[in-house]
Amino acid sequence: MFNEIDEIAPRAHDFQQKAPEYKLPVQVPYLGMGSSWFAPLAFKYMGIPIFPEIASEFFNYQTSNDKLPNAVILSQSGRSSEAIWCTRLFEKYIAITNSPENTLGKGAAEIIPLLAGDEQYSSSKTYINTLLALFKGFGFNTKQAVEMLARKMPVYQQLGEKMANEVFGLITRKQIHGIYIIGSGPNIATSFEASLILSESTKLCFTGLPMAQYDHGPKETAANSIVFQIIAKGKSYERALKISGMLANAGAHVITVEEPEIEENLSVLHNIIPFNYMACYLAEKLNVTDTFLIGGKVTETS
Repeated sequence: MFNEIDEIAPRAHDFQQKAPEYKLPVQVPYLGMGSSWFAPLAFKYMGIPIFPEIASEFFNYQTSNDKLPNAVILSQSGRSSEAIWCTRLFEKYIAITNSPENTLGKGAAEIIPLLAGDEQYSSSKTYINTLLALFKGFGFNTKQAVEMLARKMPVYQQLGEKMANEVFGLITRKQIHGIYIIGSGPNIATSFEASLILSESTKLCFTGLPMAQYDHGPKETAANSIVFQIIAKGKSYERALKISGMLANAGAHVITVEEPEIEENLSVLHNIIPFNYMACYLAEKLNVTDTFLIGGKVTETS
């Protein structure tokens, strides 16, 4: 797990250097599951006019008998069942995948390879490269952000270890009845991704929520809970600071994650990394050695 996280910055650099030129469409569905849905969701909240959809629900509940003209379908493995189902719904589609040779890539009108290399554990370098693929396709310049990512990986590792120590200390000393990860705007995707990798890796239940949605009710569970708040200098910044104080006063243990050196949209590349490291350190402390016990890394269903 640590080796895969340590490869994030080199693989991000590889993508920037080797990815082909392309432009992604707007006003079309972007379909994926798990991390492959979270990534385009970040761009919806950057103001890009796309329609991120959960592939399974789009296939089962939001389709008509007529094929739609175009979509972008994301699957890091190129084998996720729900993503493959959705290929039948469109006249053509663009595939974003780390494994172009697999089923998703074979039927695509265009393939955008993630170039993240092999990944056996929770999505880390593949998630970052999925974000980079979307940034590139929508015309963002991420060169400085990727350089900064490489420079600050040791800082994020230290923060991840610190957060793991805090959580482990709390759950072993007292009864904690909820662990939340909340974020706003593009970092709603970060909160979802962080809760996924931490739940997979530690077997504890982490709940990812938009900060405002947490403010509409779940905040009543604040006492004896742990709340990770992902913040960035954007439209929700002042509200985030107020909520942090309110939760601390209500008995929550609040831990903030922020990269102040980068603007809000690009912060999605940075804010997730401490959680990647935290997942490793906390799994180690909990003596959890296998990430996937109930199913495999790739979900394939009939």
